[in-house]
Formats: sequence, structure tokens, C-alpha cells
Amino acid sequence: MKFLPAPIEGAYIIEIEPVPDERGFFARSWCQEEFRRRGLNPTLVQCNISFNRKLGTLRGMHYQVVPHEEAKLVRCASGALYDVIVDLRPESRSFRKWFAAELTAANHKMLYVPEGVAHGFQTLAESTEVFYQMTEAFRGECARGVRWNDRAFGIRWPVPGPILSPRDQSYPDYLA
Repeated sequence: MKFLPAPIEGAYIIEIEPVPDERGFFARSWCQEEFRRRGLNPTLVQCNISFNRKLGTLRGMHYQVVPHEEAKLVRCASGALYDVIVDLRPESRSFRKWFAAELTAANHKMLYVPEGVAHGFQTLAESTEVFYQMTEAFRGECARGVRWNDRAFGIRWPVPGPILSPRDQSYPDYLA
């Protein structure tokens, strides 16, 4: 695996290193030892799937607070998505900055999202499936979010008129 630092402190785009043959290829998508060696959280306790029927579906921006902050490893299993993270850690050099990467089933890229960073995505294709590996189990009492279009961040989303849940539409303005 190749770990490419993203502009958000502690976040990485991770590319697989396929070993091809006439059948296709083989590649690692997770290695606890490699994550640990790079100082990334190597604990995995929960995996989630998000299936999205429609192009333009937007989910986010979600995170969990102490004592159940979570890191995530996100990959696109089918379709394509515009994956976005926002740094909410006041002590970070990249505080309040955002970063986006296109994750597709074809490019096999993954995004490592560190603790204290909000995550969301918008689908770029119909029938997009997203696979998450999480370092913490979901805890409703620690679940938080920031609004997808909050002016404090200025995220530029690729598909106008996003399809949103009532919860994702209702997050208040971010106050640092």
C-alpha cells in the first residue's frame, strides 16, 4: 500500500499496489502493522456499508466526540464518490480546512480519516456503495455533525441540488 499524505494533518490517501496476473490482480487493502508503523490508529472494531441509489446523494458531515472519537478508512466498493473531510481539531495546523478526493470502484483508492475530523461524501454515480472500517463502534450520544454547506468551511460540492437526510440538513452553524 502507498500512503500519500493529504493536506489535512494525519489524513492519507491510500493506494493499493496490485500484483497482476492473467486472472486480474491481488492487493492488500489493510495491514495493522503498516498502519501502526505510520502512527495511524490500527484498531478496527466496526465495518459499515452505505448504499446510495441516486447520483448526488450527500451524507455528512459526521464525526464522534470524546470519549468515542473515531478514525475511518473509507473506500468505494461500487460506483464513485466525492469524499470530503473537514479538520475540527483546534490544535491542528489544518484546523477548519477541508479536503476532497474522488474514490471510485475503478481507482481502488481509500481515504484514512483521523479522529477529530468530520467526514462526508456525495455520490458521483447511481448505485454507489461505500465501505467504512471504523476504530470505534457507533455511539449515538457521541455522534455529531457540521452542515454540508456551512460557510465556515466553504466546501465545493460537485453535484448541485444534493439529496440529503433531514438530520444532515439540520446541523447548526459551526462555532469554533
